[in-house]
Amino acid sequence: MLAAHKLLLDKSTGLGRSLERRTIKDVIADKLAALIASGVMEVGDELPSERELAAALSVSRETVRGAIQTLAAKGILEVAHGTRTRVANVDFSGMAVGITNRLNVDSYDLDWVHGARLLIEQQVVGDAAEKFPRETLERLHRSLRAQAACIEDPVQFLICDREFHVAIYRACGNPLLADIVTDLYTYMMDHRRRAISQPGTIAQSFADHQAIVAALEKRDRVAAMAAFAAHEERIYTSTRNLLAQTGGRRR
Repeated sequence: MLAAHKLLLDKSTGLGRSLERRTIKDVIADKLAALIASGVMEVGDELPSERELAAALSVSRETVRGAIQTLAAKGILEVAHGTRTRVANVDFSGMAVGITNRLNVDSYDLDWVHGARLLIEQQVVGDAAEKFPRETLERLHRSLRAQAACIEDPVQFLICDREFHVAIYRACGNPLLADIVTDLYTYMMDHRRRAISQPGTIAQSFADHQAIVAALEKRDRVAAMAAFAAHEERIYTSTRNLLAQTGGRRR
């Protein structure tokens, strides 16, 4: 069981490195680094508690603690007694964090990225639905429970959200497509952080996730693709509306 859990964690990072050379702590450190590099968390942000991160990432608190210490040693996180751990630095030069440069994705027009994500995500989700692994389904149910506990916390919800999406992408069986759609997922994450803070947005995303899991549980390709398409359309609309409000400015 432990070996299977380790393999699942390794596959969900998208790094393609064997756990024979890496520990679960290393994998979780990479996950946290990817969350920061993709813009889910930014400099100055407080990390959720060890308990909350353990629930979101489906690992033990001890593993989370070790991963935090790893990133603190690299200067990415700042750990101080009596206060929450904070993001201190986003300079990942010399570190492989498992994603392409976010600016490469963000340089494209919103409509182009939306169209590409819809096209690739539909293939990925459809393929995943037909052979969805039971252990990944169990992981998604744990994710839903973690999401339900952070409806009022946009950053923590986005951490759960990324884990949820990437777990499904990896289940398609094609690592290249999974990596591509994961990169598209990170598009304009700074805007996504603000959009998801709007009243009712997290609750709607959570409801979308429940519908997606229900379709995957039935291994219903058509229903899973439809649920994901509706979810992506809402993400696109909320991002477009925010861009309109800010005149297209990133800040």
